[in-house]
Amino acid sequence: MGVEGGAQPGPDGELRCPWGLSAEDYVAYHDGEWGRPVHGDDALYERLCLEAFQSGLSWLTILRRREGFRKAFAGFRIEEVAGFTPADEERLLGDTGIIRNRAKISATVANAKAAASLGEGALDSLIWSYAPDAERRPAPRTHTEIPAVTPESTALSKDLKKRGFRFVGPTTAYALMQACGLVNDHLADCWVRDEMRPGAG
Repeated sequence: MGVEGGAQPGPDGELRCPWGLSAEDYVAYHDGEWGRPVHGDDALYERLCLEAFQSGLSWLTILRRREGFRKAFAGFRIEEVAGFTPADEERLLGDTGIIRNRAKISATVANAKAAASLGEGALDSLIWSYAPDAERRPAPRTHTEIPAVTPESTALSKDLKKRGFRFVGPTTAYALMQACGLVNDHLADCWVRDEMRPGAG
């Protein structure tokens, strides 16, 4: 086993970050998605929006409604959501497949417009320009060593807000960086971190 509070063994004996074992839905997300590099404007837009919806809620709540969000927001295709009207926003307030929060729905549409205005490939380039040097970040041994905010996430948040994005505070920006592989916050003993190290496989 890892250090106290560190990676814990799952039913298959593999060591994982404790949160990845806290609910059945989390296992596949932890193993196959969280922390792995994500590229593409639409893919990053989706994750940015989902992190915004997660604000104040459990990520599990969002994860379990993910397909509902994708259906409601046209697969998170930026150009399509950018064309949503106030009537579309009102319609979405009645959609039980998503979190029906007026401010967050409005922000999702506004963020599509902001992303579209950047031009193709620009959202990807913008977000990834804030990825810190991985060599200068020691692997966390326990969850208490993982920050909620970093200088990079604060700078990314400020840049996104300047460009018209909403619900992109420094904490949300860091959650995005974690989820999309800009940083690797899998614990030192987690098998996923070992698989993701340069040259693995």
